[in-house]
Amino acid sequence: MSTSKPAVLALEDGSVYRGFAFGAEATVAGECVFNTSMTGYQEIITDPSYFGQIVTLTAVQIGNYGIAAADSEAAAPRCSGLVVRELSPVVSNWRSQQSLSDFLAKHGIPGISEIDTRALTKKLRVDGAMKCCLSTRPITDEEAVRQARAWQDMAGADYVRDVTTDQPFLWKADDAGNYNTPYQPVGTSFCAPASPARRFRVAAFDYGAKYSIFRKLINHGFDVQVFPANAPASMIREHNPDAVFLSNGPGDPAALPYIHQTVTALMPDFPIFGICLGHQMITHALGGSTYKLKFGHRGGNQPVKNLESGRVSITAQNHGFATDPKSIESRGAKVTEVNLNDGTVEGLRHLSLPIFSVQYHPEAAPGPNDADPLFSDFYRMVEARKAGKI
Repeated sequence: MSTSKPAVLALEDGSVYRGFAFGAEATVAGECVFNTSMTGYQEIITDPSYFGQIVTLTAVQIGNYGIAAADSEAAAPRCSGLVVRELSPVVSNWRSQQSLSDFLAKHGIPGISEIDTRALTKKLRVDGAMKCCLSTRPITDEEAVRQARAWQDMAGADYVRDVTTDQPFLWKADDAGNYNTPYQPVGTSFCAPASPARRFRVAAFDYGAKYSIFRKLINHGFDVQVFPANAPASMIREHNPDAVFLSNGPGDPAALPYIHQTVTALMPDFPIFGICLGHQMITHALGGSTYKLKFGHRGGNQPVKNLESGRVSITAQNHGFATDPKSIESRGAKVTEVNLNDGTVEGLRHLSLPIFSVQYHPEAAPGPNDADPLFSDFYRMVEARKAGKI
């Protein structure tokens, strides 16, 4: 729980917010961003895509249902710090195993509460995401601002190396029939179809993948062999998969040439599906480029329109970079989906190869299930490829 112990959040522009500390006693710097989701704070803070970022949650009260191990998207929190308006003084949920504050403290991550998150979010929307410093230790405002300004900018940063797996591994079920988790929440899988009788082997690159993505692949008929981000194309070929999956992850997509080269080498020979950073890896593998958004898209209510079908989906998103649509013209691919708020690219499809990608998160967790059928689309694409139809 938060206490009367003071904490500070300072932005690179000199703005300072004073509040109360929770979580770990620490001083950290990172990129200050905001997420507008109303639920799912545990999934958000354990999403590896937030590595290097201090996350502001716009929902007013956070922590009221505590922490349940099965809801984590990684083995530990991956954000650098957490900013909330109010930390719930009560944890009330039969699945809860510890409080949010205790969870963050255990993993060395500081939090600050009782600040005006509406004002902070408005500042980030107007001025853009900023470097910041969050401290739950005694520190002057001036020192906090100095540390914020001294932090390395997100642009040009390769954080994938910090969050990817060290060794390949098979994502497999435990004795309870669940996937690398002791408990599967009841009532959250209503969109998951019965697993097909025929299963395909997918080589999944871990750029900072969320556990929910692997669970979705399993549920939709795939056996998932996970590979480190730096695995060469030759290692994938030795595994002889039926398809390749490219995961989400943190940092600047332009700062990952070793991944671009691997994806380029694999594109002619395997069906490929990319999500978030994986989508951006396909962009670069095609010879396209990405750019940094002003404040990014982070939340569970982003409207996306499919330009081929006209269908609009409400999607979960978490990214600070986007594909330059002009950069992929004449590259053998087309833009298939756009964000209805700002027109940015949300999906790509190769014109001659079985390759597609989306910028958003069809596995949600947290978020709407509108885009869940994309996993079925991937399965049917692989099935058609195996049958020699594409």
